[in-house]
Amino acid sequence: MVDAHQTFVIVGGGLAGAKAAETLRAEGFTGRVILICDERDHPYERPPLSKGYLLGKEERDSVFVHEPAWYAQAHIELHLGQPAVHLDPEARTVRLGDGTLIVYDRLLLATGAEPRRLDIPGTGLAGVHHLRRLAHAERLRGVLASLGRDNGHLVIAGAGWIGLEVAAAARSYGAEVTVVEAAPTPLHGVLGPELGGVFTDLHREHGVRFHFGARLTEIVGQDGVVLAVRTDDGEEHPAHDVLAAIGAAPRTALAEQAGLDLVDRTGTSGGGIAVDSSLRTSDPYVYAAGDVAAAPLTLAQDAPADTRLRVEHWANALNGGPAAARAMLGQDAGHDRLPYFFSDQYDVAMEYTGHAPPGSYAQVVCRGDVAKREFTAFWLDADGRLLAGMNVNVPGVADTLGQLIRSGASLEPGALADPHVPLTALLP
Repeated sequence: MVDAHQTFVIVGGGLAGAKAAETLRAEGFTGRVILICDERDHPYERPPLSKGYLLGKEERDSVFVHEPAWYAQAHIELHLGQPAVHLDPEARTVRLGDGTLIVYDRLLLATGAEPRRLDIPGTGLAGVHHLRRLAHAERLRGVLASLGRDNGHLVIAGAGWIGLEVAAAARSYGAEVTVVEAAPTPLHGVLGPELGGVFTDLHREHGVRFHFGARLTEIVGQDGVVLAVRTDDGEEHPAHDVLAAIGAAPRTALAEQAGLDLVDRTGTSGGGIAVDSSLRTSDPYVYAAGDVAAAPLTLAQDAPADTRLRVEHWANALNGGPAAARAMLGQDAGHDRLPYFFSDQYDVAMEYTGHAPPGSYAQVVCRGDVAKREFTAFWLDADGRLLAGMNVNVPGVADTLGQLIRSGASLEPGALADPHVPLTALLP
């Protein structure tokens, strides 16, 4: 039975919010748990939207975090299709779009992020798409199938993870694909110039065309239908549909209106709501988790905390929601996991652990066969300490990579490159 002596409110119906609600009950919290979702769908996971579900390999029901009946069974009060529009930290109230006012004892902001929009002529045409929500994936899945049947052409603005995963899905349907990217390689801001080319070659082998060093300036259409795109270097590419995959912005409007501390969006942290290691915001009764939270990042155990970092990937929501829930309950629940993400493209499965943006590392060392795309890459600083590692079609090493990063040990590049030296043997 629910004891209404305390009310914990979760704003955001994604993975972080759903796992936070689950954790509150699992930890024995008997107060009210209210989960506010601005979408009409029950909380779902996002990776399938650009992977299995988009490819037609997974059914719609497979994306949901819990069965719909679970929420009533766990006494979770759901507000579906109802956004939170105002937060008053002094009164500890949150107001919904329909005027409902909810008083809270603790509140978790798990509002996620929104896809960045193209600010060019033609974005109002029917064939312009984004991919962030289940409704987007449902629509895009039908579009890709249609393009494949009709030999249609998809232009993707942006060669990040979403852009590349959609490119792979589109080619699996038989659609023609052109990717326009301002940087010189895909994933340039994550992998740097050394390994971005691996994904260039992978996609070109599957028929994807790349146009690097350019940005879209116009989407050309007629009678509401997309016909082509134009780029800032004077090129024009045929298109029947366009996907904007130029990144995501944290949904911080509610936090900003409430006066919570934010992180500068123009910096390397990627913006977001500033939180401490317990995911507590500048207000002691408000927490943040998932894509919207910018938390301290400490790579090695003996290293000082770096500037805050906002991580958009699945593992951050999966682990951050429960960590925030435990902190809301007064438990000592620090959230200091290393950034981790994965991607599946064609026959390539990769995992990335750590954080090594361009300019932060001194060298990249690889072991294995890069040409065959069966290798592990290591990003090292000037002292030989591991900042990040990526395993490509080499399963079972992500945990060891994390341990090597956490150790802060100086590593010998030759030993890292030697496949006869077990990674575990390099642990101090």
